[in-house]
Amino acid sequence: MPAEIDFMAAAPLLLAVAVLGYLLGSIPFGLLLTRLAGLGDIRDIGSGNIGATNALRTGNRWVAAGTLVGDAGKGALAVLLAARLGAITGTDIGWMSSVAALAAFLGHLYPVWLGFRGGKGVSTLIGVLLALHWPVGLLFCATWALVAAISRYSSLSALVAALLTPVYLAWLDHWHLVGLGVVLAVLIYIAHRDNIRRLLAGTESRIGQKSAGS
Repeated sequence: MPAEIDFMAAAPLLLAVAVLGYLLGSIPFGLLLTRLAGLGDIRDIGSGNIGATNALRTGNRWVAAGTLVGDAGKGALAVLLAARLGAITGTDIGWMSSVAALAAFLGHLYPVWLGFRGGKGVSTLIGVLLALHWPVGLLFCATWALVAAISRYSSLSALVAALLTPVYLAWLDHWHLVGLGVVLAVLIYIAHRDNIRRLLAGTESRIGQKSAGS
């Protein structure tokens, strides 16, 4: 975890970045962009998920790309704003950034506007990692791409990349972020629990195939 901090003194700021991070993370770019593109409600398409993978099933690659960028961007923005606020106020930047990262991630997974049914967090995790320590974000993306090229499973790629995220953080000597990495990885596995069941059953759809949840 980050360095020690006076939680009593920092509590208002930590709460502020948690609320801001959650609100940013809960912006449903997949839902908004598919509606703006006249493609209806993304929750009625494919797996019903609001993330970039399901947005691609609309057949509109621009909508999928916009969803990916938007979901990653909101996670990165939450972390960067928290770090900036920490620098201005003299509050530990590590704690501020970590709280914002977790809050933004939870906002994407459980947005209050959508009855706490959000996306699976992969794009937002990428943005968060790039903002926290960009080499780890790039390693996550490289791992995802490698596993996807071999297996053609988007979900398996995300699961392997998330599992290795704490390892990458430790390898790059960012031990203060390893605990956060473990928590984020656990949340990714919880969000992908249905995909895990389908992977084990051999019924998970591969990249380019129709979703097994459709």
